[in-house]
Amino acid sequence: MNIDVQQEKKSDEAFVFEIIKEAFQDKEYSDQQEHFLVERLRKSDAFIPQLSLIARFENQIIGHILMTKIKIKNQGNTYDSLALAPVSVLPKFQGKGVGTQLIKEAHKKAKELGFDSIILLGHKNYYPKFGYKQAHTFDIELPFDVPKENCMAIELTKGALKNISGVIEYPKEFGL
Repeated sequence: MNIDVQQEKKSDEAFVFEIIKEAFQDKEYSDQQEHFLVERLRKSDAFIPQLSLIARFENQIIGHILMTKIKIKNQGNTYDSLALAPVSVLPKFQGKGVGTQLIKEAHKKAKELGFDSIILLGHKNYYPKFGYKQAHTFDIELPFDVPKENCMAIELTKGALKNISGVIEYPKEFGL
């Protein structure tokens, strides 16, 4: 498949809303509200337009990925990082490498923008192929109970999380 990954434009937002809604409508681990989360995050201080990417195939938007700013906090320090959430691909294009291309391009753009790490809550068997490791191995925790195998982190720059520990602070738009 010849997929073009590019920054989302304002005119893409309605299409992206529907793609996210459709991508998560039958997922048991989802609250089926990811499309509303993306709308809230676009209006937040955590939003980074260059990290809201779409995938096009034959001039049709078939996927989307969003990364937003988060903090890792401990008693004495606060560190910048990114949250990857969500990755959405139209069901008929799932399993064809669209998500992989979106994730790889988002990693590249994030690094170009000076970000060193990404945290996510996701499928324990999918994200490790991109280099994600369980976040607890970096001494990073989420602010809510979740199976540790689903909370993951990646260093975009080698050693970026070496001396960092703490709890993730999500923007209020996540509704946590």
